[in-house]
Amino acid sequence: MKKSSLALLVVLICVVALSGCSGRKKSAAFKIATDTTFAPFEFQDANQQYVGIDIDLLAAIAEDQKIAYELNPMGFNAAVAALESGQVDGVIAGMSITDVRKKKYGFSEPYYDSGVVMAVKADNTTINSYDDLKDLNVAVKTGTEGATFAESIMDKYGFKLVYFDESPFMYEEVKTGNSVACFEDYPVMGYGISQRNGLKMVTGMEKGSSYGFAVLKNKNTELLTAFDKGLANIRANGTYQKIIDKYIATN
Repeated sequence: MKKSSLALLVVLICVVALSGCSGRKKSAAFKIATDTTFAPFEFQDANQQYVGIDIDLLAAIAEDQKIAYELNPMGFNAAVAALESGQVDGVIAGMSITDVRKKKYGFSEPYYDSGVVMAVKADNTTINSYDDLKDLNVAVKTGTEGATFAESIMDKYGFKLVYFDESPFMYEEVKTGNSVACFEDYPVMGYGISQRNGLKMVTGMEKGSSYGFAVLKNKNTELLTAFDKGLANIRANGTYQKIIDKYIATN
């Protein structure tokens, strides 16, 4: 091979290599983390497949925007940790948009507005309000809006908090009597009760935050933009409402 040809080949190889390192390839799949048990937003069905509002919304938006992705169910705390360490590109897990979180994460437009309720064991007749919680244990799920709300009123009403990483463990804590109540997002608790989780709601819904899809702040902005565009499109064509109605009864 002539030296000139060899030099040209080297240049071409370098250009290709640099092009490949300049950013994510369009064909590469984004890694999206989610929770494991936060029905009706994400949970496993009878066939051990992950389903729910978040799962269906992500699929519909990805189809609309022609995005390839890999779903990584790993629990809420693990999902957030994976996002912060760069192991995943985004998180969709019923994640409340808060001012504190906005300092670290970039959020999509809200895709669901939620609130917090208190629930007790279905046959409990002694706990009917926050005033009944004095000196008793209350269960919450770490990192959730329910936990944040409980923390904000625990001193006023004099109860103690017990933390769990998964909602089913929190519910079991209440059903066994180790804690007298738990705080949970309204749609999650409402769905759980409809599935006979052994609990009942005893308070009205406290105003909570909206849910959003999250990426690390100033990272994966193209993914965030695509999510917002896709969300707007599926709202407009009716797909969004069909997904919501599939998991949350309107009457």
